[in-house]
Amino acid sequence: MKVQLTSNNSYLSARELRHGYSGNIFRPSHFLIIICLIALLTSCSSTPYQQQDIDYSLNEDEVRQLNEKILAQAQINHDPSEYLLGPGDLLQVKVFEAEELTSSVRVSSRGFVTLPLIGQMMIKGLTAREAEQKIEDKYSERYIKAPHVSVFVEEHFSQRITLVGQFKNPGTYDYLSKQRLLDVIALGGGLSEKAGQIVQIRRGDNGQEKREIYIVDLDKLITKGNEQLNIEINGGDVIFVPEAGVFFVDGAVRNPGSYPIKHRTIVQEALMEAGGLSPYANKQNLQLVRVIDGERQVIKLDLGKIESKELVVKDRDILIVDSSAMGKLVHGFNIFIGIPGAGGVGYRNPEN
Repeated sequence: MKVQLTSNNSYLSARELRHGYSGNIFRPSHFLIIICLIALLTSCSSTPYQQQDIDYSLNEDEVRQLNEKILAQAQINHDPSEYLLGPGDLLQVKVFEAEELTSSVRVSSRGFVTLPLIGQMMIKGLTAREAEQKIEDKYSERYIKAPHVSVFVEEHFSQRITLVGQFKNPGTYDYLSKQRLLDVIALGGGLSEKAGQIVQIRRGDNGQEKREIYIVDLDKLITKGNEQLNIEINGGDVIFVPEAGVFFVDGAVRNPGSYPIKHRTIVQEALMEAGGLSPYANKQNLQLVRVIDGERQVIKLDLGKIESKELVVKDRDILIVDSSAMGKLVHGFNIFIGIPGAGGVGYRNPEN
């Protein structure tokens, strides 16, 4: 028997049965055939994929262990003598052999300070210790034999770093000495529970508009111990930790949408997070859309194969589950029984 669907994919109402309907209406004599057909198709359809009650969020213990590793490798204590001087810093310069030469000076916008007897001196970019040595050399040239000078930074103004994103304590911090990436992560209290595994370091280029961006994989740095990734941070750097990456699920799943990648996630787990497969899903036809070398590529997957189910999901991946034509046919049929002796069949696309 050839079955035709109603043109508007809707149910046949009793009113339509009473006043006539231009579509194809099944008479009561056909009900037994229809019921047998649906029973046959249902027996051939795939078993619905059952969602498992699994929690994939990071718990407090996992976050604590990650931050413990960061703190264990970070150097919290800093050496003030390594602070790089810059515009706006207020310095106390003390000459021990001549108390009258001791003065408080602020570094100018061009990086100069003005000192008694020796006048202007460029100190921008020097550490306090390097500035002490340079001032001692100047005084020893004409005024004092073997002078001893100390430079104390009363106000730190020029050298600051900004922590943005998923830190426990984001904000702007004085950059008191040369530090590396793990040191400044510890300075921000460690990572929050929403943090991803990628860190961006945005660095200015000598005060110009051009900025360089460095990308560091925390998993390779912390877990695998790649020390080269623990790069040195400069004053003025902006350190950004984004939230965990996201993947997208669409098609024949119960809850299509976007989901965060909080840790290593495989395809099977990603589908569970989307509520599991719909009853009409085609398990043998799953498409993975992935950005590779800047271009989107489509990878065909079959959930009947282990290598497909255990493929690791990456940031910006799109999983599209195709529908089974037979499954949609079975789950879209609806039988309507109206007034005694009359009835009908309608079809509604289960994907709508």
